[in-house]
Amino acid sequence: MPHRLPRRIPDDRFNELFAALRHNRDRALLAFWVSNGARASELLTSRERDALPGEQLLGVIRKGTRAFQQLPSSPDAFVWLRLYQEEAWRAGVPRGAHEALWWTLRRPFRPLGYHAACTTLNRFNELLGSNWTLHDLRHTAAYRMARDPELALTDVQWVLGHAHLTTTQIYLPAGRDEIVEAVRAHHERQTRQAQLPSIPAVGYRPESLNDLFGGHL
Repeated sequence: MPHRLPRRIPDDRFNELFAALRHNRDRALLAFWVSNGARASELLTSRERDALPGEQLLGVIRKGTRAFQQLPSSPDAFVWLRLYQEEAWRAGVPRGAHEALWWTLRRPFRPLGYHAACTTLNRFNELLGSNWTLHDLRHTAAYRMARDPELALTDVQWVLGHAHLTTTQIYLPAGRDEIVEAVRAHHERQTRQAQLPSIPAVGYRPESLNDLFGGHL
């Protein structure tokens, strides 16, 4: 296990971040990043023709290999994408199968780049007092998929584009907050299920226990 696990966004903080977004484009971007685990730069390579809502697939160009890959994505992501596209086309964003899928919000319209996407996220970080990064969204998607017992880890490896399964395995361990909550829940279950004896068990001298526990028995 690495000394420092990849940072993910807890569900409540992700919901907080998502609720702060003001544009359907940004809602669609976050919904894709957190559901298909694409790297931030990979998602921005998609063309209009690469979005297939009926099959819930979005095509991206993989970083490094430059291979084209279709990634399964959440239905919600495609809903937000459609809402964004309708707004963008009415505003005059170029339309066509070979056109970029993601564009800037203001004229002159340009395909959205990585640094512009980072700037957008940083504005909301300032509003929320957080410091999330675009890569944290990929980590969040990876954690969610890797910790789903009904999803094979080799499938997660394929979606994330990892060359080695050991890279995908770093997302299996629970984070500190998850462990703390799980242990707290364990103690609560134990408290409900087991009743402590009100008197010392046979064989223990009460005066000895009083000495041990400071007379609180």
